[in-house]
Amino acid sequence: MNIASYEAYCFDLDGTVFIGDQLLPGVQETLMELRARGKKILFLTNSSVHTRQDCQKRLAGMGLLCQEEEILTALYVSGMYFARQLPEAILYLVGEEVMSWQMKLCGVPTTEIPEAATHVLIGMDRGFNYEKLRLGMNAARSGASLVAVNPDPVCPVPGGYIPDTWSIVKALETAAGKQSAMIIGKPSLDYAEEALRKLNIDPELCLMVGDRLETDILMGSRSGMHTALVLTGVSRREDILAQGIEPHYVLDSLADILLAEPLL
Repeated sequence: MNIASYEAYCFDLDGTVFIGDQLLPGVQETLMELRARGKKILFLTNSSVHTRQDCQKRLAGMGLLCQEEEILTALYVSGMYFARQLPEAILYLVGEEVMSWQMKLCGVPTTEIPEAATHVLIGMDRGFNYEKLRLGMNAARSGASLVAVNPDPVCPVPGGYIPDTWSIVKALETAAGKQSAMIIGKPSLDYAEEALRKLNIDPELCLMVGDRLETDILMGSRSGMHTALVLTGVSRREDILAQGIEPHYVLDSLADILLAEPLL
């Protein structure tokens, strides 16, 4: 299929649409052209520290306007997963305050008593400390399953990286003596299914565009979407062979989306 003929486009955010607080070159013009052609657009982020409203405001601050319903975060998908699939679950949260707010919006019960939890939901936490590790460990050793909002070990920031969710997951796994039961963020099928539900479209009519092979491209491939790797973020062209995850397209940037030829 020609890259410009899909009915819907899913875009990762950090490293694909922007870096830091700056849109990448050509993003605004490309998205405007896709909208002019009547394409459906959805922005997908693995963030566990932002709500959809936060992302909408951040994009607006860069001059990119969109609707809240055009954004999915891994934190929102986590809340919707528990609300739909495990409504009887009681979560102990290891993460920042926004996690509690998002679970309330999704109607998911939470507890501050580790031993009362059925699941420990783990996100990025820039205030993570020994006491949080101890309490999360107690919840897991009392029988709660460990669930990761995303599998990202680090988060890219201007000038380098900071530890992300998976670094905290590994600490809790070590202390609890058990492995995490599931990951909800990209590349999980739960995230892909939520995106396709929002778009109301068959996966083969959707293009997943992102900068990480192991999350964006793998999720798209697993779910039946076509995929495009952009080289403005984490993954490089040589990583395709090394990781064995092959996209349909490789783009220097999102700005090339209307010009690219398929690899497959």
